[in-house]
Amino acid sequence: MSKTNDKLDALKDKAAGKTKETAGKVTNDDSQELKGKAQKKKGNLKDKAAELKDKAAEEINKVLDRDDHKD
Repeated sequence: MSKTNDKLDALKDKAAGKTKETAGKVTNDDSQELKGKAQKKKGNLKDKAAELKDKAAEEINKVLDRDDHKD
């Protein structure tokens, strides 16, 4: 999955979660509100995972680039 797709997927979860959370608050549905909060958290975690994945790839590329120059 590309970085853009990872970020988009995270954004979708955060937006859907916020919608569910708000709907739960408006309708006084604690279960719906909790589901929304959980989905927002899932989106935040996906966002962090995408950032870590990108940083890891960047660091690995740096190491491999240094190794290429040694040959």
